[in-house]
Amino acid sequence: MISIARDGKSFGNFSEAAVREGLRSGQYLPTDLGWREGMATWQPLSQFPEFAADMPAGTLPPAPGTPPASPTIAPGTVIPDQARAGLPWEHRSQRGLFNAFFETLMMVLTKPSAAFTAMSREGGLSEPLIYAVIGGSIGFIASLLFNVMFQSFGFQANRDNALTGMVGAGFGLVAFIILAPIVVTIMVFVGAAILHLCLMIVGGAKQPFETTFRVLCFSIGSTNPLAIVPICGGFVASVWAIVVECIGLARAHETDTGRAVLAVFLPLIVCCGGGILCAFMFGFLGALSQHAH
Repeated sequence: MISIARDGKSFGNFSEAAVREGLRSGQYLPTDLGWREGMATWQPLSQFPEFAADMPAGTLPPAPGTPPASPTIAPGTVIPDQARAGLPWEHRSQRGLFNAFFETLMMVLTKPSAAFTAMSREGGLSEPLIYAVIGGSIGFIASLLFNVMFQSFGFQANRDNALTGMVGAGFGLVAFIILAPIVVTIMVFVGAAILHLCLMIVGGAKQPFETTFRVLCFSIGSTNPLAIVPICGGFVASVWAIVVECIGLARAHETDTGRAVLAVFLPLIVCCGGGILCAFMFGFLGALSQHAH
């Protein structure tokens, strides 16, 4: 089956025979974009070798040695779910657990736009949750280890206190390793619920909650492992997680980037605004009390 789109609109999925007949009759144009399972990107139908004999007269085939064109899908283009190849993690049965995790991590970190354009918007909550738990736990445990090391050797002048701190931290580390997957799971579900609500408020929720949940899972699972970098890893992970979430929401929900950014920062805006309002009210009440006395 081949998905066909033109000017940002999807025609649907068709068999090779139907596409071939459409090219001959003029229903489809050589410049229409096509995608089939296994392709990395959309390409003009004129680039499909199986349709070379069906092109209208006057259509020139690509010159030998010319690399295939990679047309950019315009913002707002509705990409059929069948045309989303899925992230490597979604094909881990073929790629292997480690390879699928590492390939997904690198794709989300270095090419977030392409990653979330390819991500399946549906397919269940368990697969992305497992990915988030693995990546999130790696980041949390790495952060805790660095804190234990710095507190034990960098901020404790007394050697006995340092050894006592290491022993206590050892028990705490074991408990944290056991609880980390539970903590990550709770954070993902709560965070996705808040994020989806904010996306609905700004009018950017074009897909169900599951899509937002999957975006957050792959964002957290890919950025949290950056915490293994000493000193600055945690800060870099936090900043890049925000960037990845904004891009992911825009691509997965097929909404404009401004709405996605506003949805991500809306909780912070509300909290800061509420804090400023409370401070103003307490200050005003304090001023009235002093004036009364």
